[in-house]
Amino acid sequence: MSNNPKPFESIPPTKQVQLTNDLTLIPRIKFTLTIYRADASVSPLDEWKLKKSLINFLKSSFSHPISIPEDDLIIRRFKDLKKRKREDPVAIVTLFIRDLGFVEKIRGFEDEDGVLEKKFLEWRKVLLEKMDGIEINLEGVRFRVSATLPISDDFQSMMKEWQEFYAFGPGSYSRGSKKEPDTIILRSLPSRWFAEPRVSSKPSMLVTHTIFSAFGKIRNLNVAEDDDLGKDADDEDMISGLQCRIFIQFEQYKDFSSALKVLCSRSLQKEGSRMKADYEVSWDKDGFFESGKHHTQERINQFGPGQYRNEGTRHSSYSSRTRSRSRYSPEDVHSKRFRG
Repeated sequence: MSNNPKPFESIPPTKQVQLTNDLTLIPRIKFTLTIYRADASVSPLDEWKLKKSLINFLKSSFSHPISIPEDDLIIRRFKDLKKRKREDPVAIVTLFIRDLGFVEKIRGFEDEDGVLEKKFLEWRKVLLEKMDGIEINLEGVRFRVSATLPISDDFQSMMKEWQEFYAFGPGSYSRGSKKEPDTIILRSLPSRWFAEPRVSSKPSMLVTHTIFSAFGKIRNLNVAEDDDLGKDADDEDMISGLQCRIFIQFEQYKDFSSALKVLCSRSLQKEGSRMKADYEVSWDKDGFFESGKHHTQERINQFGPGQYRNEGTRHSSYSSRTRSRSRYSPEDVHSKRFRG
């Protein structure tokens, strides 16, 4: 049960959100930095120097210094750089800014009637624009940075996307009453955090339902392993087989919307663990629960929470079938590594 004093949709983006007694959503800023060569050099990218340069830029380029640890800069180098064109990127960097306490100290960030949220989004936009296009000189080797905000961390862009989808896109052809999204997709979550303790290491429908019902009444729920890995980057150090993908269909649009807003731009942390789960969140535009791709999923409106069973073999079998059929795929470079 959530212990948050405010309704979910009213919680500022810089505040933590407690889902259960041991699971908390931690605010973050996440940028994707695409690294290009800015000169004729063929020297390899020095990851350590790149990290130091980006950390120094964040510390020295703003009125309030931004400090991040090296672990919050995750570099994915592309394979076969010698075969790539000069204008192709050489690496992608995922940047996390987790300590947002300094934001509330900036003048004008008073938390009144949504002022903090508006100011925060404006400040994040300025930060992104300042990082986009910078050149980094690594001891004579120059690189250019293209900075973007992933749509999975941009609630406003996702809301605009589904409004256009149901007004002008494929969703506009549906008959009947006004169509609105109702299903959230979560990826790259640690399976063991959603398992029944001392029963199985596989995610449990009962545990998952209990956690996310804090946002509102759930109509359908689907949990499967999430083993997809990025194809274009060097992913040899990533962990597979330990993560799950969750589809949550809510009864009410308002619960879907407030849940998605809260899940955006946050990471999940478990009490007693140093690891942060930097999941990805999106909305379902393909009608997962209407398309028959969830043949063996357990329906919340058919099985009460007390009737769920945790059968590891059945869930594993179901997960493999779901992966072979699913059209959902990660971004070209998809982080799967958890940091302890």
